[in-house]
Formats: sequence, structure tokens, C-alpha cells
Amino acid sequence: MNSEVDDAIASAKTDLIALSHSIHADPELAFEEHRSAAKTAELLAQHGFEVESGVAGLPTAFSASFGSGELVIGICAEYDALPEIGHACGHNIIAASAVGAGLALAPLADRLGITVRVLGTPAEESGGGKVLMLERGVFDPLGAAMMVHPGPEDIAGATSLAMADLAVTFSGRESHASAAPELGRNAADAATVAQVGVGLLRQHLYAGQQLHGIVSDGGIAPNIVPAHVEMLYYLRARSVESLGNLSERVLACFAAGALAAGCTHEIRTVSPDYAELVPDPWMVQAYRELIEEMGRSPLAPMWEGLRPLGSTDMGNVTHVLPGIHPVIGLESGGAATHQPAFAAACVTASADLAVLDGARALAGTAVAVASDPAQRQRLLEGVERRRAGRQ
Repeated sequence: MNSEVDDAIASAKTDLIALSHSIHADPELAFEEHRSAAKTAELLAQHGFEVESGVAGLPTAFSASFGSGELVIGICAEYDALPEIGHACGHNIIAASAVGAGLALAPLADRLGITVRVLGTPAEESGGGKVLMLERGVFDPLGAAMMVHPGPEDIAGATSLAMADLAVTFSGRESHASAAPELGRNAADAATVAQVGVGLLRQHLYAGQQLHGIVSDGGIAPNIVPAHVEMLYYLRARSVESLGNLSERVLACFAAGALAAGCTHEIRTVSPDYAELVPDPWMVQAYRELIEEMGRSPLAPMWEGLRPLGSTDMGNVTHVLPGIHPVIGLESGGAATHQPAFAAACVTASADLAVLDGARALAGTAVAVASDPAQRQRLLEGVERRRAGRQ
């Protein structure tokens, strides 16, 4: 069947690359990806997929289905961009490769006994679209879920870090910074003390724990004591459990800053917590063999755990059902994701090849898992266990 997969993707090559370039040229932020979602869903609809838009109450999410087989295979498309630097994470490639895999699997659906479901999942960069879709039942029928993410190298069993996405607001009291500073309560001082605490905490972090943040709102004018300051912070760790430990300590630093400056503070969760990726070993191996047959050289398994990919809401999905989130390599001239040079690399000939190879590898992995009787039964039994657990 893999020759049929190759033929289908070759036939759709022009449309897939055009979709990738179109999304790249028109970047949209989290939950605002109206044009990107529409382009992605429309290409699937043109090839006979039944598209439901606005699933899970999210206007830029969709579900596109083909076939009626008992085993439902999900392929996730992302299409949100980063502020100012656009598609520096290559979500245009993710969307196009997901569509390509869906188009390749559709003609095989009846023979494989599967339903192919391409899910448009918004707001991966901030907002946790997959977490919301997971909580609202969109992933319930799926036996497995998969997607492919671009990067500077190929990684079959890619891992990620758990993450908390927080905003902390310090509130004080305005006053004239020269004429009556004693009447003010400086929210910027609260932020400074909190950041000193966070900086000192770094030497006591467990392996894999990370902290990074910015001051998103630091005051109005130098001669006005700042009464409102906001900081945005990402907290990351190797596991959800380790993230809980880190969060407890960091929240104490925020509270200490407020106390020291005579201010109050509030903490807001910007996105749902992201869990770490737990890739399915059988599907990872199937994917690895496929890309090696294509002439790619993925990172050796022994090194995969040492190369976490930041954080992704796909991690939450892999805690509930079997899934993979491999990295498809492209030539980026040494640039890493979230750098402007990587955004530029995501519409090159190498990026276009990543779209096609990623689609072939995802579709081939789906063929492999659906064709293996033991694996097929494992996936179907997983759906039944989850269904029984909700009753």
C-alpha cells in the first residue's frame, strides 16, 4: 500500500505545497487562524472529506472525516503563528503534511477498515487548542493520533517538556515619583523582587526544570510610580509531577515580590497546562523505519530524551491515547525554531520536501498500525477502555 500512498501524495504535491506557502504568507495568531483553518479544511473538502467546522466550540477548529471503518486514525493539523516572527515554528508544514497524509489514506480507508480523521487544532503556541478539544470529546473516538513537526533534524521519538503558562499581575498605587514617592506602592519593585527570587531559585532547580519570562507591561511613565505591572512566565519540567513542584516554588517568589513592595498580586493561567509527550513506541518504530527508507537519518533513540522540543499540547493527547509527534528535518542553515531565519527556511525546497516526506511517513505509519492485527486490536481496546471509564 505504501506505493499507493506515494502516488497519492505525488498527485497532490502541487496543492500541498501551495497550501504550505499560503499559510506561511498569511500568519495568524492563536484562535485567530480563520483563513488558515478555512484553506486547510477546503482542500480536504475538495477531495471528499466531510468537514465539520467550529468543533469543541472553537471557531478555528475543525474535524474532516473520510471512510467508515471501525478504527479511527487521527492526524492533527496546526496552523497558528508566532507574534511578529510569523511561522518560525513551521506550522504551515504541519498543516500541509497532515492534509497530505489524509489524502493518501482516504483511497485506502475501506481496505484498511479505518476512518481517516484530520483535525484542525488551533492555538498550539498559546492557548492549548488540543487540550480543549481533548476535554470536550473530540479525540474520544480516535484509536491513535499523530502529527509531524518541522525542525533542523529528524527525530522519530520526539519528547517534550510539561509546561505551565502564567501571567502574574502586581497592583500598587500611583503617585508622583519625585514629589510624593512615599505615597506610592511600586508594582515594578514587586516584579523586580520576584524576578530576583526566580533568578536565585534557578541554582536549586531539578534536572529538566526551566523558567523563562518577560515583563509585558512595566508602567506608564518614569515620573509615575507604576501601579500595574504584568509578567508572563513559562514554567517547564520533564513531567507533570515535576512541574507541580516547580510551580509551588515559583509562585512563592511572586508572592514574595508583592509582599516586599506592599502590593497585591494575581496569577492567571494563560493556557491549560501542557503535559510532556509520551510517544507510542510501536508507532515510533514504524515511523522511524519509513523515514530511513526515504534516506533520512533520524537521531539515534539513545539521544532522543536529551533533546526535548520545548512544549506542546500534543503531549496531553499522548497521555490519553497512543500518539506520535516526530520531527521532520529541513535545511535551516543552523537556525532553530522560533528564530526568524527558521521562518524563512519553512518555504524553501527543503521545507517542501519535508511536507511531502512527512505526509508519506504519517500515512505509512497509519497503514502499518491498521494492518497489524495485534496493534489494531490494541488501539480498538483502548477506545473501549476509555469509553467504559467515562460511563
